[in-house]
Amino acid sequence: MASDDEDVTLRVGREELRIRGVYETVSIVNDVMVALWFVVGSTTTVGTWLFLAGSVQLLVRPVIRLSRRVHLGRVSGGRPAESARDF
Repeated sequence: MASDDEDVTLRVGREELRIRGVYETVSIVNDVMVALWFVVGSTTTVGTWLFLAGSVQLLVRPVIRLSRRVHLGRVSGGRPAESARDF
């Protein structure tokens, strides 16, 4: 099997890297908070309210991903700037 070794050039601007980092951090904080709501909620009498808060916060994750996609689309001039990583 013949292999063609070709160089791949990636051009990523500083602003795009900063934007991706911010959204990744927000997503991580959201995931930690969801876990805390469910863990604490399962051990307290206010569990129903914390369960509700965690459930609502599960909706926040796709909103974060959509916001990131729109923001990066604006910065990159409308061309797709997708990543395989899921934040």
